[in-house]
Amino acid sequence: MAQQDRQEIEVQQEETPPEASSDHPNPSIRAVADQDIGSAIAVAGHPIHAMLVHFPIALIISTLGVDLLYWFTADPFWVRVGLWSAGIGFAFGILASIVGTLELLAVPGIRVRVASWNHAIAAMTLVAVAGANFGLRVQWPDAVLPHGLMLSSLAAVLTALAGWHGGKLVFDHGVGLIISTKQ
Repeated sequence: MAQQDRQEIEVQQEETPPEASSDHPNPSIRAVADQDIGSAIAVAGHPIHAMLVHFPIALIISTLGVDLLYWFTADPFWVRVGLWSAGIGFAFGILASIVGTLELLAVPGIRVRVASWNHAIAAMTLVAVAGANFGLRVQWPDAVLPHGLMLSSLAAVLTALAGWHGGKLVFDHGVGLIISTKQ
């Protein structure tokens, strides 16, 4: 019986991390846990940032795949596909980052969490790399190999990093799961 109780306590601790607990012994952490973490920028209860990020993620990863296909086949068709994929991914990345920044600044409970700033920095770096990747393809289409492929690879790594911290915000802190209590 003691083993089962210990397992239940471990599961409960995993489900409610100490940094998000309102009964934490540290008063600063308690103050953070009590802040509003609901989404301020939402449509019918659905956070807009969470709806938008899927497009740049898919397009940035697709650009890497397209670059690899171009590397293996040398078909110029993949250069044009990569240009469109990188451009549309960059455009949606800008849009998602604007909404995410507004959310970060508008909701105090999001702003006080370290994972929010880690996510924002990784995402802004990703947008910059995606913009460089798109600009390279517009100005020098022949430079897709090796420079475009390297930028696409870096963008894929940054996508994973930004996604990791974004997932931490949602799954560990519960950010954006409900609309703001102020609405």
